[in-house]
Amino acid sequence: MSRLFGTDGVRGEANVSLMPELAYRLGRAATIYFGKESKKQPIILIGRDTRISGQMFEAALAAGICSAGGIASIIGVIPTPGVAYLTKKLHAKAGIVISASHNPFGDNGIKFFGGDGYKLPDAVEDELEKIVRQIETNDDYPRPTGKNIGRMEYRTDLLAQYTDFLVTTTEENFEGMRIVLDCANGAAYEAMPKVLRRLGAEVKVIHALPNGTNINNGCGSTHLESLQKAVIENKADFGIAHDGDADRCLCVDEKGEVIDGDHILVMCATEMKKAGTLKNDTVVSTVMANIGFHKALKEAGIKVEVTKVGDRYVLENMLANGHNIGGEQSGHIIFTDYSTTGDGLLTAIQVLASLKKSGKKASEVTAVMTTYPQLLVNVKVKSKEGWENNAAIKEAIAKGEKQLGDNGRILVRPSGTEELIRVMAEGQNQGELENICNAIADVVKREQG
Repeated sequence: MSRLFGTDGVRGEANVSLMPELAYRLGRAATIYFGKESKKQPIILIGRDTRISGQMFEAALAAGICSAGGIASIIGVIPTPGVAYLTKKLHAKAGIVISASHNPFGDNGIKFFGGDGYKLPDAVEDELEKIVRQIETNDDYPRPTGKNIGRMEYRTDLLAQYTDFLVTTTEENFEGMRIVLDCANGAAYEAMPKVLRRLGAEVKVIHALPNGTNINNGCGSTHLESLQKAVIENKADFGIAHDGDADRCLCVDEKGEVIDGDHILVMCATEMKKAGTLKNDTVVSTVMANIGFHKALKEAGIKVEVTKVGDRYVLENMLANGHNIGGEQSGHIIFTDYSTTGDGLLTAIQVLASLKKSGKKASEVTAVMTTYPQLLVNVKVKSKEGWENNAAIKEAIAKGEKQLGDNGRILVRPSGTEELIRVMAEGQNQGELENICNAIADVVKREQG
């Protein structure tokens, strides 16, 4: 039987592979697990994005929580990082987010935060899964009766507590800044326009009319075309795009050029170093960060710690080594001075604050980093096992690395979820990258099937 929890909670197509019955069991299991050492009824927060299936899963989770004697505190639509922040602030036993992030509206997911505001470690997810499986086969867990039965409470005030917090994360005023904001018809649609306007910005909002089925549909951080167009048409200074649950942020400069996570990290880290707030003069990123990212930070006297792909690995490194900024090219940025997880709204505020302090246009600030061309080829294989020790593959990689020299790099890695080996090359010449990538991919395909 495959593991219930994936890389970011439990995901699936709503009412197909992810059912409300499972949501009920997850709510029940969470209350049993997180409430086992408490004499009081455990409080568990529930937030969601704007998907049509969100209310169905919200009701099922709440029923599961109440059946085990917990209090289901219903927040409604709120960005994922808002649940993390509020769970810690309110000393709740856990927080649950109903979202499939940047996926299409038909998908959904259920992910958890512990009472400390951090995503659950694998060991705790495994404990929850054991309880879920037990509930499925022989639910002999105690069921409270009478006044001990759980209840639901609707906390319409909590979104405001989260936005109040966001406003406190900068001392800058954004008066005079004209911004276009793309909310992806998702969880940021209510919170982020309010935050930016409270900070003084002039805001043109797009894709902020969710109807349950239009989340991420041709908009948001995975589809930046409409934001680029709106920035130019409105003669804006800056564009901001979130994904469906708003834990990510990508941006657009005044010329309509994309500012990805690498550029965001360079902008913010450079400003933090100037202010003396960059701990250890270090940024944490993944193996996918562009060569231009490394060169720009080296020029600024900033070190880089490199992790495997995935925000959980970035955060692990940050916490273990006392670093306070890290993230991914995708726009999942973590500021541990303020947050326990990636927060797209917080990221946008920090980027705007950096831009304001610089006194420059966004295109001028981001020009300190040159993005090198990057090419990725996915090779379908029969087996991912043993590729790293294959002599022919190692020889092909070494040949490509010699050809690129110091002005490029090659990264070959297996997919974490599919029978694929990914071949990535980065350098100054697109044609050269295509030749190198394809040559390595041919060898991988031949050797691995």
